[in-house]
Amino acid sequence: MIPISDNIYTRRKPIVNYWLIGINIALFLWELKLELTGELRYLISNLGVIPAQISQAATQALAGNPAAWIVVVMRSTSLLLSMFLHGSFSQILGNLLFLWVFGKTVENIFGARRYLGFYLGSGILTGMIQIIAEPSLSVSLIGANGAIASVLGAYLVKFPKAKIDSVLPLLIVYIPVQIPAIFYLFWWFAQQLFYGIGSLNIPTSINQPSIAYWVHGVGFLIGAAYMRILQRR
Repeated sequence: MIPISDNIYTRRKPIVNYWLIGINIALFLWELKLELTGELRYLISNLGVIPAQISQAATQALAGNPAAWIVVVMRSTSLLLSMFLHGSFSQILGNLLFLWVFGKTVENIFGARRYLGFYLGSGILTGMIQIIAEPSLSVSLIGANGAIASVLGAYLVKFPKAKIDSVLPLLIVYIPVQIPAIFYLFWWFAQQLFYGIGSLNIPTSINQPSIAYWVHGVGFLIGAAYMRILQRR
């Protein structure tokens, strides 16, 4: 089942959501270009989150090595940059489809500036939790999974009974259906199992199954908690 839109009326155009989707698409096209020239491995190695590199540098810095702080700062930028990279067609299509359907409504609730801060902050925070959860992981982690999960969490707290307009592909026939929003929470997690399909030819390991990779699901709790806080104000 493919989500298309929800039944929640939004008054303002989700400009930030449009920009986030556009930037992700533009950078993925850049990845495709680098794949053709054989430079994609360098990009992923430098911009992907590698927990082992950051945790080792942080350990050395705290032990009194001032030079290690430079490494910590430089590698920490990957917490932000890695959110805009994807390792397969299925990963970017799945993430951006969910962002298109659910992000516009969440942006309408938060407002443009707060939504941007929420999206980026949630992605960075889940990346930090990944490093803490599995500090010895030496593969690159990329994708907007944590931020997308946060958007889902916020949406489901606010609109637990919302209906999502969807299409059900049946051979060459597409049947329009309405699916409860809660269903797509489980569908999003199921998608994580298939993100390797149609992967780019990156000669280094990325997003391999690990405790840290599945910590992306913590993003859902972050989004849900943030929405709860706003509702109590």
